[in-house]
Amino acid sequence: MNISHSFKTAIIGLKTNKSRSILTILGIVIGITAIILVMSLGEGAQNLILSEVQSIGSKTIGVSPGRHPTGFSDVMSLFADSLKEKDLEVLGKKTNVPYAEKIIPIVFGSESVIYGNESYRATVYGVSPDFAGIYNIQPQQGRIFEDEEVKSKSDVAVLGYKVKDKLFGDSDALNEKIKIKGKNFRVIGVLPKKGQSAFVNFDDALIIPYTTAQQYIFGIKFYHRLVVEADSEKNVDQTADDIVATLRNSHDITDPEKDDFFVETQAGAMEQVSTITNILTLFLAAVAAISLLVGGVGIMNIMLVSVTERTREIGLRKALGAKSAEILWQFLLESITLTVLGGIIGITLGAFFSFLTALALSRFAGLDWKFIFPISAALLGLGVSAGVGLVFGLYPARQAAKKSPMEALRYE
Repeated sequence: MNISHSFKTAIIGLKTNKSRSILTILGIVIGITAIILVMSLGEGAQNLILSEVQSIGSKTIGVSPGRHPTGFSDVMSLFADSLKEKDLEVLGKKTNVPYAEKIIPIVFGSESVIYGNESYRATVYGVSPDFAGIYNIQPQQGRIFEDEEVKSKSDVAVLGYKVKDKLFGDSDALNEKIKIKGKNFRVIGVLPKKGQSAFVNFDDALIIPYTTAQQYIFGIKFYHRLVVEADSEKNVDQTADDIVATLRNSHDITDPEKDDFFVETQAGAMEQVSTITNILTLFLAAVAAISLLVGGVGIMNIMLVSVTERTREIGLRKALGAKSAEILWQFLLESITLTVLGGIIGITLGAFFSFLTALALSRFAGLDWKFIFPISAALLGLGVSAGVGLVFGLYPARQAAKKSPMEALRYE
């Protein structure tokens, strides 16, 4: 009897016990669905984060306080106060960083914004006027504050779309007075609806001069971040090196291991993001793959039960001339067919749930989340499911093939 006939016999055997077949593949379906879902969402998250990084341009360089985070203690150091006014001044000198075109100091924090009887908790960003060019955003109404207003610590503010809507509704917000921590601010601009961009939710933002934010809102004399824009992409790496050298000299640091700041280019940030998201995705996929192992054990148990229940069938087939190899192939093909079918169903369900999740995130969470079907994960899922069927189906198949026809026919 050839393989095709063994396959047909296996299909007939599976159809005869539909309920048992469905329950047998359930573990495989759940495992493959989880893997496809995790891999799809992982790639979607990676693309979203990388697009956010790219959105502020390839010429930008970020300078953050503290050490580059590699553990919990380093993450806590991100709240350090190592970036100060003197650093902004030395970085602004062409002799120190000749290819730096713009430097933006940034301070930020969450504060309640009040207008009349309305109150809304927004993220207050203290920046310089150049932020609009680097972050590619201009007011829909009004204007951005000017350098002179930064120097004089003016009480002017630009509202994000959502902040304006929550406080003013359909009313005009320009030249109206809002209150933050007891200080009045005059609204000079309103941003268009933009959503999340470069890790900043501009819709939920209130933007004021960084000098005003430091003195009147946060009461600090340091910066949470500096953003430097190089004059061209080819000079980004040199500019980053110049920033490091300048800040080490400013902070009297001779040992690089004692740096109290770290510098990131967009290329470096994208590489780190890709590495982190890939590791997390693979870890979650590995956790989901445990259910495949559980499903494989379940298939082996069910197939052993099937062999026992079909003992007389096996004896009858052997009495009619079927060889042990043909019996082995029949049960092995039943196991592989079940797992491959479970893999196909799991891939379909995983793609379906991934699409629904991507749709929900883009529509209700306001994220530019794209559905990605992970072809490599789908092929891997099919291969793994077939392998599970082969490995965990081999023992039951061998047990069936070893049965004596005489003993099998006597079995009750």
